[in-house]
Amino acid sequence: MNEQILINVTPQETRVAVTELGAVQELHVERDSSRGIVGNVYLGRVCRVLPGMQSAFVEIGLARAAFLHVADIWSARTNGGEPRPIERILSEGQTLLVQVVKDPIGSKGARLSTQVSLAGRLLVYLPQDPHIGISQRIEDEVEREHLREKLHALIPEGESGGFIVRTVAETATEVELKADVEYLVMLWKQIQESATTAAPQALLYQDLALATRVLRDLVTSNTGRIICDSRENFQKLSDFAARYTQKALPLLEHYSGERPLFDLFAVEEEIEKALGRRVDLKSGGYVIIDQTEALTTVDVNTGGFVSGRSFDDTIFKTNLEATQAIARQLRLRNLGGIIIVDFIDMDTAEHRDAVIAEFRKALSKDRTRVTVNGFSQLGLVEMTRKRTRESLAHVLCEPCPVCEGRGELKTAQTIGYEILREIMRADRQFGAKEYRILASQKVIDLFLDEESQALTMLGDFIKKPISMQVETAYTQEQFDVILV
Repeated sequence: MNEQILINVTPQETRVAVTELGAVQELHVERDSSRGIVGNVYLGRVCRVLPGMQSAFVEIGLARAAFLHVADIWSARTNGGEPRPIERILSEGQTLLVQVVKDPIGSKGARLSTQVSLAGRLLVYLPQDPHIGISQRIEDEVEREHLREKLHALIPEGESGGFIVRTVAETATEVELKADVEYLVMLWKQIQESATTAAPQALLYQDLALATRVLRDLVTSNTGRIICDSRENFQKLSDFAARYTQKALPLLEHYSGERPLFDLFAVEEEIEKALGRRVDLKSGGYVIIDQTEALTTVDVNTGGFVSGRSFDDTIFKTNLEATQAIARQLRLRNLGGIIIVDFIDMDTAEHRDAVIAEFRKALSKDRTRVTVNGFSQLGLVEMTRKRTRESLAHVLCEPCPVCEGRGELKTAQTIGYEILREIMRADRQFGAKEYRILASQKVIDLFLDEESQALTMLGDFIKKPISMQVETAYTQEQFDVILV
């Protein structure tokens, strides 16, 4: 019971932090202006079918059309397993019921599926699929079979849909399971009824808001406290818990202290750290995390750490410590897609195997699906983490307008030489009587000091006076050459 869930609510934004033994493990941010749409069900309208890509673009009322691949069309599947061609299933202008399985990320639209799944507290309902599945995290075979039999007995007669039993249902009573079955079946009927009268692109079902999803998805047997700093939301959560997640009800607490909740538990500090490239390890080593469009790279360094025994021992201990830090940072920053980890090179296979084993163990806590390959020939660990929503940095930040996301600025000297070339070009083209340089303080200081001779020589060469003026609003890379 060493896990705490902290819920910070303001009128525009809800933030949730999951802490374990005092350290923040997960961060979730939901803004009213850009609420995630995974799980939402729409009446979509096909706007374009692409036979070459075996996919279609579907309008669901967002700025960008959403993407639907033939493999995600339930009716396309044949008995042999191979889907029918998409051009035989969909046509432009056609309406169909779709569910969002991935939020729009970067320049990509939302990803859709026509196989709807509705999540309850204990079960996930699959209206179009008669399959009964059990969460892989429930490993006991006897318990798995017992749950399957128990659920079969509770499914109403004539019900053609299937269910997946979630991990939290392992200790659920028949009454709780029956209530979840009835709620989900009723919800699907309501969605179907709405679809018969709704206009194309209409939202038929919206997933729960973040604070309520916490009770449904994040509370486990390890959760000791759920602390919310909003009285109104605390009341809403209490009402929801009383109806659907009664085991979470005694864990709920309302925080009314003077000090902000996220300050009290040092979460604000963790958010700031999670936006930086460098993560310091307790031993003195450190990890550098770089997120790019294609993949995320993680580089491990020994830094100032020196172990007592040998250099190999230092490397091994740093890598072992880094496995925990990297696994936590992936959850904290919500990094998805392809991830390449460059551990410090280890000479022995025994050390490499131990590091990979420790890394897999650390990643097993992740609620998101993760696959890890061993060390490649170049000594890199390749892995993937399912990407379902934007990373923390993409939610909270935007590219720097000064460096345009490069993370670097041209030096004042580089800009100074660009200005000198610009004056030469302008003089050949226009031949003005005088030139005035408008630039930042640092660039002007450069021309007044170490590059003053270069400016004087240019003035003598073109036989025109060159004056300078500081523009305080200019960034280091901005300048203008005015023809007087």
